[in-house]
Amino acid sequence: MLNVGKIEEGFVLDHIKAGRSLDIYEHLQLDKLDCTVAIIKNARSNKMGKKDILKVECDIDMLDLDVLAFIDHNITVNVIKNGEIVEKKDLVLPKKIKNVIKCRNPRCITSIEQGLPHIFVLADESKEIYRCQYCEEKYRESEK
Repeated sequence: MLNVGKIEEGFVLDHIKAGRSLDIYEHLQLDKLDCTVAIIKNARSNKMGKKDILKVECDIDMLDLDVLAFIDHNITVNVIKNGEIVEKKDLVLPKKIKNVIKCRNPRCITSIEQGLPHIFVLADESKEIYRCQYCEEKYRESEK
């Protein structure tokens, strides 16, 4: 049995789709932080079959919930203080995301103006559809 020690302060991301933890690691830019990170891939789960778990020991304010919710709003976010879970945060799809994904439309202004931020807005919440703020190009899930 694998044993990963508990953390004193930070967060535990649970119920991540199996194989997605490294995407989350990159999108949250955890490699740029000076903190302890444990990535558990393909852990057994009664609910999901297999899942990934991320344990991050750092200031909870370092976590960008919008990026996390965009990637997968079904992830469980457990906030840890003094070694105990003090809060569970619910993720909600963000209305707008900036510089997380790039517009693939070659005619979009973001292709010409290199310094322009890539901004996508939530166009259809029930279908989880995002569109480029500038050209309205639809973001495809396969690009995540």
